[in-house]
Amino acid sequence: MPNGDGPPGRREGQSGLARRKRVYLIMMGVCVLLIVLAWTLIWRFSIIAAVVMSAVALVIPPLAAIVANAGPVNRQ
Repeated sequence: MPNGDGPPGRREGQSGLARRKRVYLIMMGVCVLLIVLAWTLIWRFSIIAAVVMSAVALVIPPLAAIVANAGPVNRQ
């Protein structure tokens, strides 16, 4: 580009990548938190609630991987 900014959309791609990384880390943090709470605290009060929390935690990592790998930056 004449103004030296580089290709159009480059800055948006980087911010999109940073946003996806942040969402991925938040989702994985929630996953770990659910597992730790379910296995250390919740099972004492309700085993069914602990199993449900573990099942939700089981679904989060594949969704987090889909979110992290989505977007135009990774398509080449």
